[in-house]
Amino acid sequence: MNIDRFEGEYFFLSNFFESPITYKNFTYQTVEAAFQAQKEPGTEEKFAAMKPGKAKREGLKVNLRSDWEAVKVQIMKDLLVLKFQNEALKQKLLLTELKEIVEGNNWGDCYWGVCEGKGQNVLGKLLMEVRQELK
Repeated sequence: MNIDRFEGEYFFLSNFFESPITYKNFTYQTVEAAFQAQKEPGTEEKFAAMKPGKAKREGLKVNLRSDWEAVKVQIMKDLLVLKFQNEALKQKLLLTELKEIVEGNNWGDCYWGVCEGKGQNVLGKLLMEVRQELK
């Protein structure tokens, strides 16, 4: 059985899952807050204390750095690597074994996830890459 939503026992895969990480000298409570902070230089401190929902909303309002499209996937991967340095989360990710990880959603995100059976599932693919690297 594949993983098709980041809820219930698989909520730990979500970027909204609280798991403090330090990235470029700032500590964030979630991957979501850390990721949104990278969109515009100088906003890191503002995002560091934000809950993930607020960070996502505020991230829609920033002035994107000029190279954002070129760097966003690597930034996400770097943040996921940091998240899964937490031993308990690492073990949970490894327990997903060979399951396909799909970030299924109903909010229309067809880039990072899959909505109504369509999408690139970039986040799911990155999680599977990190899992493979942790083995």
